[in-house]
Order: sequence, then structure tokens, then C-alpha cells
Amino acid sequence: MMKKVLLPLMVLLVVAAGVGYSMKTQLLLVLVKYRSANEYNVGPAREIKWAQAPADAAEGGQRPPNIILIVADDLGYNDISTFGGGVADGRVQTPHIDQLAAEGAVFAQSYSGAGTCAPSRAMMMTGRYPTRTGFEFTPTPSGMGGMVSSIAAGLDNGLPSGIYDAELDKSKPPYETQGLPSEEVTVAEILRDKGYQTAHIGKWHLGRKNGMAPNEQGFDESLLMASGLYLPEDDPRVVNAKLDFDPIDQFLWARMVYANSFNTGNEDRFEPSGYLTDYWTDESIKVIKANKNRPFFLYLAHWGVHTPLQATREDYEAVGDIKPHRLRVYAAMIRALDRSVGRINAALEEEGLADNTVVLFTSDNGGPGYLGLPDVNHPFRGWKISQFEGGIRVPLFVKWPARIPAGTVSQTPVAHIDMMPTLVAAAGASKPESIEIDGENLLPLVIPEGEQGWERETLFWQSGHYRVVRHGDWKLQVTARPDKRWLFNLAEDPTEQSNLAGDNPEKLAELMALLDEHQRNSRGSLYPPVTEMPIAIDKTLAEHFLQGDEFIYWPN
Repeated sequence: MMKKVLLPLMVLLVVAAGVGYSMKTQLLLVLVKYRSANEYNVGPAREIKWAQAPADAAEGGQRPPNIILIVADDLGYNDISTFGGGVADGRVQTPHIDQLAAEGAVFAQSYSGAGTCAPSRAMMMTGRYPTRTGFEFTPTPSGMGGMVSSIAAGLDNGLPSGIYDAELDKSKPPYETQGLPSEEVTVAEILRDKGYQTAHIGKWHLGRKNGMAPNEQGFDESLLMASGLYLPEDDPRVVNAKLDFDPIDQFLWARMVYANSFNTGNEDRFEPSGYLTDYWTDESIKVIKANKNRPFFLYLAHWGVHTPLQATREDYEAVGDIKPHRLRVYAAMIRALDRSVGRINAALEEEGLADNTVVLFTSDNGGPGYLGLPDVNHPFRGWKISQFEGGIRVPLFVKWPARIPAGTVSQTPVAHIDMMPTLVAAAGASKPESIEIDGENLLPLVIPEGEQGWERETLFWQSGHYRVVRHGDWKLQVTARPDKRWLFNLAEDPTEQSNLAGDNPEKLAELMALLDEHQRNSRGSLYPPVTEMPIAIDKTLAEHFLQGDEFIYWPN
């Protein structure tokens, strides 16, 4: 009789414990949201006063090209239709991005600097690996590591438990001071010293204080993403999609507000004047017009299509009845990003600047599995955070009508470390002689009169214990947790299906030696990781992880 009473009681206790845990998490998220809303005063939208060039262009000499670097955030390889894909089985095309690619050069084997955003952006700015700069991990807002770990522990998705070091988290510098060291030389500093007007619009994620803010790293002007909502959550113009299976998404909805700042790092926040992707495009066009008569460098660092998923109602209706709801919102965000590229190119044409403007388009990394959308990186395996091809293969298109023939395609493996030396060379400037630059100038690969090709055979990626090398067509991935090696011949197996680590010990040893040599020269990480989260390689976060499915622990 006692057993019959105890069994229902135990079930009730388990249910109560589960409800209690869920309630605790929700209460913590409410607290995060309350603190975020009261952390800063966010003022009303205001007009941005961009510096104006002289009314007449300077005479004499050949004017160097204008340069526009457009970086999408978390854009999947299959999200654009350039490569024959597109969102929702191709229902949503990206004609303006496709046109940019068709009118310039396509780098068919292009890689991000890392599987996550901030290290990739640091490599674009400096041309240097994290082993040199120490900027190896993506800084996260205060409380994010512990909160995300707590939420993840309460999800029944089959993944192993994560690791969180609370004491280390407490000892780390504040979020605003975790950034790219001020002594690093950025492409913006070099171009500014060459006489360019330099403007940054959008995401930065390389520090906001102590000499790390955009204005302190070479940009004359900076319209900074101070938080991360595209529109207020309850705005009648917006359609939201929340991902209850994603701990990061739950944290972002609680933590983010709708705010920018201008030339103040992170202070003096104010609301943007519209949907973030469109608003930043509006301001970018103002920069183009303001600098018509002098060379300029514009770094347009979009937040789209990163979560939280928010689209304008107009775009949501335009993409049609796509299911599930989150895919429709995501497709609408892709539409806005494509529109941005089209409007930038149209503005250059209208101002008579298109021929002598270098426009580059890329993404900071591949699409994430935490979206719950399985095809964003098709045909490649893996997601953002992993360093399988799906996590680090990104589009890279360069348009420069005066120098690069339309329809040019390069098959040479290139990466974000090549951005800085390429832009410096395009401007006719010189790389700094006092520091080592790891990247190469891409222009000889795509300009007919240039010296074709280069001798580089090797690219590296590193995130703590998770290290990767591509040497020729061979790629090796090494992790300590789990203790595993993946070896692929990308010429024969571009989607990384057949692990050859056990069948080719000589090639494995050769690539391990390259990784070890690269690591020997490392200065070490400036900000050690406080979490290690399990990431499934072949399943989205909306799918249930099963025993035998492959995964990696991602340190950050």
C-alpha cells in the first residue's frame, strides 16, 4: 500500500521540481529584461549629422577607389540564390546580392575567420590570426554564460550537459572592455591615414571602451549597434519569431533593447528611425552622398540575419505563406538584407561612383543550428560555432568595375584574414611594417593584369581546444572534448562525409604538425572561455539529439 502512495507522490515531486525549475528560469529572464530596460536611458530617434566632404572634388591626380565592406551576420551559404539555392527551397531569391556577384568576382572557396562572429570581424579588421592578437572568443554580455547554461540544462533535447565556470566568469573584465587591443592596427586606421573618410555603421563586437571602440580604432564616424532588437517587440510594424528550444534566443529577447549610439562608444543611446536593416542602409546612403567628392571607406556591418528573428510586416507578407513561422520570418529578413545591397549599389550609380568603388560582400560565419532550420548551409555539413564547412564557408563577392571583369571566379581558398591586405592594396596604401600580417591580397587572383595566384597552401582556425587546419585540399579538425580527429579530402568530399583519420595516418600526422607549429607561436587568449556548450554537428537544435550523433564542445 505504501508503494502505491509513494509512487504518485514521487511523480508529483518530479513534476513540481520541473515546474519550479522552469519558473525559476522564467523569473530570471524577467529580471534580466527589467535590468536591461533600466540599464540605460534610450532617447528618441534623432538625425545623424554625417561629416560633409567639400562641395567640389579635389583636382589633380588619380583618386583612389571608394571602399564599401558589407558584412551580414550568421548568413547561411544556402540563404542566397547565387549558388543555386535560396531560402525555403529557393522560394525567396536574392537578386541584388546575385547581381553584385555576377558583376564582379566570386571566391568559390571562401572562409570566415572563425565559427563565430567577433574573431572573424577582428581578422577582417587586422588581417591577423587570433594566435597573434589574442582575440580568440566572442565576448558575451554580463550574465549570458550562466543564464544560457541554466536554460540549456532545463531543455530536454538529448544533448550532453554543458560546462560553466562561474568563478572565472566573475573574474573576467566587463563586456565593454573585452575587445581587440588598441595597439592592433586596423584597416580603418591605415585608410584614414591615407586620406580616406572612414565610417562604421552597425555591429562592432570588438570592444567599446579603453581604446577599443570604432572611433578609437580608425573610424572617423560610428553609428553603433548599442543593443540588438530590429524594432521594439510590440511595434505594429514587426513580426517576431521566438525559438523556445534555443537558450541563446531566450536570453537575447530578455537582454536586448532597441538602441543605437553615435560617436560615443556605448553611451548616449537613442532609438533608430526604423527597421534596423533598412535604417542602417538609409544612413549608409547618406554617407555615400556626403562623401561623393572624396575617397571614403564604409564598413556596413549588418545585424541581419542574426536572432532575435524580427521582420517587417511588409516583408513577411511579401515572401508568401512559408512554413514554419520562423522560416517565414527568417526569409523576410533575408529579403531585407538583399534589398539593402541593391539600394547601396543603386546609390553608387546615382552618384556616379559605381565604377571606381570597391564593394565587398561576405558573412561573419555560417548559419546557426539553433535556428532550427536544417537547410541554411546546404550542401555543407555543420553550423555556426562548429568549424565544419557549414560553419565557416561563407560567400565572398568583390565588385570593382574599373578593375575586375564581371563574371570572374576564383577557386583559390581565401579567408577573412585576407580582407585587410586586400583593401589596403586597393587603396594604394601600405601594410604596417612593424607587425606580421597573416592575410594575402586577393586582387591578383581576380584582376587580369595582376600577378595570378600565390604560394599560400594553409589556413588555420582555432577556438580553444577546437583547432582546424586546411592544407591544400586536406582539412583536419581536432577537439579535446570529445577527443576526436576528423580528416577530410575536400577535393573528393567537399561536404565532409567520410572521415579518413583512421585510414591515412601519414596525412593526419602531417596536418597535426602544422597545427602544433601554429599553436607554438600563439600569444594565448586574452579572455579565457567560461562556458563549453555541446553543439550537434548534423542536427538543428529543434531536433532531438540521439546517442551516436556527433557533437563538439564549443568553448567561449
